Amino acid sequence: MNILVIGSGGRENAICLKIKQSQKLNNLYTLPKNSVFEKFSENLDINPNDFEGISKLCEDKKIELVVVGPEDPLSRGVSDYLVSKGIKVFGPKLKGAVLESSKQVAKEFMFRNYIPTAEFKIFYDSNYAKEYINGLTKFPVVIKADGLCSGKGVRVCNDLDEAVKAVEDFMEKRIFGSSGMKIIVEEYLSGKECSVMCFVDGKKYLMMPLSRDHKRLKDDNEGPNTGGMGAVAPVEADKETLRRIEEDIIWRFMEAVIRERIDYRGVIYFGIMLTDDGPKVLEFNVRFGDPETQAVLGLIDDDIVDIFDETASGEIKRTSIKIKKQNSVCVVLSAEGYPENPVKGDEIFGLDKIDPDLDVYYAGVRYENGRYFTNGGRVLNLVGYADTMELARKKVYENISRINFRGMHYRKDIGLL
Repeated sequence: MNILVIGSGGRENAICLKIKQSQKLNNLYTLPKNSVFEKFSENLDINPNDFEGISKLCEDKKIELVVVGPEDPLSRGVSDYLVSKGIKVFGPKLKGAVLESSKQVAKEFMFRNYIPTAEFKIFYDSNYAKEYINGLTKFPVVIKADGLCSGKGVRVCNDLDEAVKAVEDFMEKRIFGSSGMKIIVEEYLSGKECSVMCFVDGKKYLMMPLSRDHKRLKDDNEGPNTGGMGAVAPVEADKETLRRIEEDIIWRFMEAVIRERIDYRGVIYFGIMLTDDGPKVLEFNVRFGDPETQAVLGLIDDDIVDIFDETASGEIKRTSIKIKKQNSVCVVLSAEGYPENPVKGDEIFGLDKIDPDLDVYYAGVRYENGRYFTNGGRVLNLVGYADTMELARKKVYENISRINFRGMHYRKDIGLL
């Protein structure tokens, strides 16, 4: 099978290397241009939003399956366009993708389909939002920009001043552009977070191992939100919690997409808070999480191309996924200045000293004349596997100590919290 993967980050690197393990693969193509991806695929200089160019590529290269990694092309309708040309796509169409690209749509979808989530109000005007916030008697409160913000459009505000500043940043200063034209003010939920990813073919689902993302930049969950500084899997949950996740969240989601005629084929990601009142959904993502994917895919012991193909075809045949009895820890190495203004162009040293049984994914890296340079905010993802979480952590951090680039930052507590 000839396969095209759209996207060039650490998540797509993990997807590609998992695909490369398949006996079903003939040729692997990737886009957009990325000097690292040239090492393991035929890498093409095509913009992910150039749907006509992608369609022509699929025709020329006889590509049988397109796997979409990032949310942006999904939110612009890449699946709708390619499917209309007779090309099989792993990734939901626009009617499903909007569950991530608009938090308003997602919250209203949850509300009408009885999927447990935080109480919320939607605002189109900053003055009305400030008036509402001034009347609140309980903090913290969560304020979200409506649109896509690369995982950075959510603020937990501990007092009135922080909440007002969030409103001004999102709606008046427009630090996220049009994504902040509307905001959602939400009840703050306390508890432990977990990420639940499922393969969905429109009618059935397969649940992957539960994982946990670490969003904050610094140890002890301090600092600004980022796209994710690390992830662990599997996250242990008792039988009652798992039952409620499946019955109250996943099954209700599946019933809703069927009832609302959403042709959903790909991955649904539920960001979940395990509260004292049971699991509640914080957000939907309509694609693999990043960096949860890097922690989870290595635990799957099935041919991933089979699963992708069945999902995109709308006919998952298996009833479960084979999972290795291991723990994984993924740590993100980020550039100086991340998440606001990451510095690019610093040489990376020590990659030749990494243990061969460790997975290294290139998230924001440029390869030139045998040397590696930083080329993004999140630079590298290192993933270790072991029989226990403690041993997996030890393996990852031992290898991190061998890597160096100017301004390198990483959390020291991934897998501890």
